Amino acid sequence: MDNYFKGKNVEEELERDKIPINGIPENFLWMQVKGGSKMSNLLTHASGILEDKATSVVVWSAVGVAIAKCVSCAEILKRQLAIPHQVTKLVYLNVEEFWEPKVEGLETIVVKRQIPAIHILLSLEELPGMCQLLGYQSLQGTMFCEMESESKAKHTRRRRNALKHKTYKK
Repeated sequence: MDNYFKGKNVEEELERDKIPINGIPENFLWMQVKGGSKMSNLLTHASGILEDKATSVVVWSAVGVAIAKCVSCAEILKRQLAIPHQVTKLVYLNVEEFWEPKVEGLETIVVKRQIPAIHILLSLEELPGMCQLLGYQSLQGTMFCEMESESKAKHTRRRRNALKHKTYKK
């Protein structure tokens, strides 16, 4: 790589229309978190809009190193306002790096990478079909509680049936 210098980067941008969560209402708040974003500014803005009832849905989005900050902002807001519904989606954005030759006769090298991105939808109200979405969580964990209680009930029934039909040898 001594014979090359870094040229331009072509990155796939985050777009409001391309958020991979179905059923988002038209008037949602979209918070794009960058590496240099201040959490206090982001949280103040988002909580102010949700408390004013201008919208009941906020989507937090970030790419690469800003993902940890995005998750922290979403978790803090969720706890502060007791937001009961969350859907999380992870995706990858394509990036092409162009390396230009310093020496004549060499070709330009194109490096293609995929960078992780996250979208976290927080909603004060349950949206239609939200419970069936992959990545759905509720504040009370009802989905997990229902599944856990169902599996415990099945296990208890199996155990009772096994004990009824078990023969003891003397």
